[in-house]
Amino acid sequence: MNIIFMGTPEIAATCLKKMLNANLSVTAVYTKPDTPKNRGMKLAMSPVKELALEHGIPVYQPLSFKDDAVYDEMLALKPDLVVTVAYGKILPQRFLDIPQHGCINMHASILPKLRGAGPVQWAILNHETETGVTAMYMSAGMDEGDIIEIRRTPIDPMETSDELMARLALIAADLAVDTVQNIQNGTVTRTPQDASLATYAPMLSRELSPIDWTQCARFITDQVRGLQPWPCATAVLGGTAFKIFRVETEEKKTDKTPGTILALTKKGLEVACGDGEVVTVTQLQAEGKKRMPAVDYFRGHPISL
Repeated sequence: MNIIFMGTPEIAATCLKKMLNANLSVTAVYTKPDTPKNRGMKLAMSPVKELALEHGIPVYQPLSFKDDAVYDEMLALKPDLVVTVAYGKILPQRFLDIPQHGCINMHASILPKLRGAGPVQWAILNHETETGVTAMYMSAGMDEGDIIEIRRTPIDPMETSDELMARLALIAADLAVDTVQNIQNGTVTRTPQDASLATYAPMLSRELSPIDWTQCARFITDQVRGLQPWPCATAVLGGTAFKIFRVETEEKKTDKTPGTILALTKKGLEVACGDGEVVTVTQLQAEGKKRMPAVDYFRGHPISL
């Protein structure tokens, strides 16, 4: 089959690489336009574009799919199938109708749970213990298409969203290859989603960052895990603002007000939480400083207890 692949970040590049290694015929790649990065604001290619160019695959980067010229361009490519993974753009119905075998997507959640832009992060932020990857047919609605297959995986209690994303990328890559091969063989199945069970995973924002110490220890831990690598959980400790990268729950209780700094131990900085619980902040970053163990930072910047 003549396949167009659409994707942008590393999880998509992992899937594309697996498809190429499986000798699937990817004849064109769509990815988001190059974006300015770092202080020099030089344009940077997406991981998918870099991989496509390495393999000599033509790359298309439309700003919008509202343009008739973009539609005519894809029509001329005559795809039999479109495979998308974290592309970052929505395809109008007329584009979905182009390929004979439709458009499929690898979505990093157990649909219909967590439709939307941030399913991996919100799985952790919502305190889920399991997630997965869903292969689905695309429709005009956001992540509403028929389900082809779901592959599930437990979430480790201390796994961050970027660590979980890396694992899901491998699951998505295998699922993408198997799904394309099943479509080629005519053995693919499809099951409509139960819309009544749908939940949503909106884009993240810095408004989610400040830690509310009145929350229980587990919820604070999940916030820190779920907001990595961006926008990161934040807190003011001893009058200094920090990004918080790791906290650990302690098997102890306190009657101190939530947010009270209790002690600096060999592990890090103990802080009172809601329900009388305690967490230790073990990894943090002050503005203008490097990420480091809390013990090392406060050794050079003593904190009043």
